[in-house]
Amino acid sequence: MPNSNLFEALYDSIGLSPHDLRNDPNIAHIEIHHNHVLGVHLVPGLQADAKETKDGIEAKIKVEKNAVIEKPIQICFGMMPETGLQQIVLDMEIEENARAGIFAYCTFPNARNIRHEMDAVLKIGAGAEYSYSERHVHGAGGGVIVAPKSKVHVLEKGRYSTDFELIRGRVGEIDIDVEVIGEAWSVSEVTARISGSGNDRIVIHETAHLVGEGARGVLNSHIALRDTARAEIYNTLTASAPYARGHVDCKEIVQDEAVAKAVPIVEVNHPKAHVTHEAAIGSVDSKQLETLLSRGITEDDAVDLIIQGLLSKPRSVAA
Repeated sequence: MPNSNLFEALYDSIGLSPHDLRNDPNIAHIEIHHNHVLGVHLVPGLQADAKETKDGIEAKIKVEKNAVIEKPIQICFGMMPETGLQQIVLDMEIEENARAGIFAYCTFPNARNIRHEMDAVLKIGAGAEYSYSERHVHGAGGGVIVAPKSKVHVLEKGRYSTDFELIRGRVGEIDIDVEVIGEAWSVSEVTARISGSGNDRIVIHETAHLVGEGARGVLNSHIALRDTARAEIYNTLTASAPYARGHVDCKEIVQDEAVAKAVPIVEVNHPKAHVTHEAAIGSVDSKQLETLLSRGITEDDAVDLIIQGLLSKPRSVAA
């Protein structure tokens, strides 16, 4: 399939028009299919260099010191075939006092046996702000394995947030591993929102180390499971500096024969630090269900509404 057709197919699979991006020169965007860079458009203050490898891409992205990228950078990763391997290696730096956000779409609409791996190293400079929203589109058969790993260092007064969301299709298998180090007065927030069904398998490791004075961090995992889907969630948050504050929030809804496991670990190594955690696993809340049924909503629709509420973006408690 020619590159122009792949470009169109990637965006069509996520319900966006590439023409809207091309018509706005103020939106930076990068498109990658398997190991081919289909398109790159940069804006002032943004640097990007990508090298094609056998099964993916090695990329370096930098937002320059004091630069403010007003509109979110759009990145689209994907594979249109039914089978294959995509490996993304990313080295990203947000320099001092810079500000930028990324909307990343990972799309595998026809997946039957696809593996997508990402190995990312991120440095958020002093006083910089960076947000990353990763939205996935998978096929109906769940034939994809997604294994993203990130190591993030947030320097003094830096702000970092990441949000993983499956917006369409079956999960397949997901193995997320995120580790964040937060320096003095930094703010870090890690969120995953996933609905699993069939025989989907979900494993999440979220870790934050609050090593600087006044550092704040939040780990959010909201998971809904149906059928025989399984999930294992490991949240680890440590605070080892004065006035460091952290919170772990893990909520899972299970239905049918689904199985959920949550392991929250909080560790405080300084008398002036404070960390809290909340973990809840169970079926759909009966009071919520009764309220919706009393309003004439069918049970299936009521359950869907409750799950949608669980998977909506949680209110930030890191601000």
